[in-house]
Amino acid sequence: QVQLVESGGGLVQAGGSLRLSCVASKSILGNTMGWYRQPPGNQRELVARIFGGGTRNYADSVKGRFSISRDDAKNTVYLQMNSLKLEDTAVYYCNAASGWRSYWGQGTQVTVSS
Repeated sequence: QVQLVESGGGLVQAGGSLRLSCVASKSILGNTMGWYRQPPGNQRELVARIFGGGTRNYADSVKGRFSISRDDAKNTVYLQMNSLKLEDTAVYYCNAASGWRSYWGQGTQVTVSS
């Protein structure tokens, strides 16, 4: 069992930046780490993920604005969010996947205001 704790969410004006952090209770070495979000009234969707070897994937809607990174020594994954838009408002969840195992954090709210 892996516990994931997200932090860094909050209220920000459009065009601003936030940095989310996700700390795992165990080593994330080799795990695929991802950030997902669930906008109000919508399904959870992939935002970005980073594989154990460092390859990154991004949703088209965040390419060029968001950046995912990991620090395996700190069991931490980050999501740097720049040029935030109103439509980025959502609860952001951290995910750790290894084989068939998948773990989720409790989520952190990001609200972008005009």
